[in-house]
This record gives sequence, C-alpha cells and structure tokens, in this order.
Amino acid sequence: MVEKYFVDPSGNSNVKIANDVVTRIAQEAASRVDGVYNSHTTKREISDLLTGRSSSKTTVTGDEQRSVVDISIVVEYGKNIVEIAENVQDAVKESLENMTDIPIEAVNVHINGIRAEESETV
Repeated sequence: MVEKYFVDPSGNSNVKIANDVVTRIAQEAASRVDGVYNSHTTKREISDLLTGRSSSKTTVTGDEQRSVVDISIVVEYGKNIVEIAENVQDAVKESLENMTDIPIEAVNVHINGIRAEESETV
C-alpha cells in the first residue's frame, strides 16, 4: 500500500503528515458534533479499529496547498440534517486547519443514514 503524505511547506523543517492521520482528525471532529451518531461503541467498529480497518467513509484528496474532504456520517433521528451537516463542515475544516496547517478548500458531507435511539424495554 502506497502511503500518501501531506508536507507542511511552512518553516525550514520538513513535516510529513500521513493521510491516515488527516482522515482520523476529520472523523474525530465530525463525531464530536451534536446530532452525529457515533457508532464507535459497536463490536464491529472496535474490531475494525483494533485491526486497522476503517469502516468509516472519509477521504481527503488534494495536497499540502489545498485539500477537499469527503466524509460520510449517520445522523440521529429527529435532528436537523442541514444544520448538522453545516456544523460538521465547520468542525472538520477548523480541526484540520488548526492541527495540520493544511488549507481545506471544501468539506463535502454525505448523509448515509438516520439512526433512531433504541428504546429500552423493561
């Protein structure tokens, strides 16, 4: 597997940020937005994280000059989808630019589903 790196052009040093790191920052920022269903607690998700497989659909294209993020999320039932998507765009862009200094041209949010809260039966 060929590893893609984003190189920080600022300063005299050469900093390489792996694409997987950029992707993980985007996923973490999106999962912290209110209304985004965070499924990291399921056994399958934990298994995927431990084995290095990612079931999340997040891609970052571009280079160190400008990049575009495509991220897929599941939203909680009853929440405003447009508002959540806009909040995800803002959170992902802010996190990536603050943590990596990579200018983010666009964050495209794809809604892959709606998750209803599971009711507890007694």
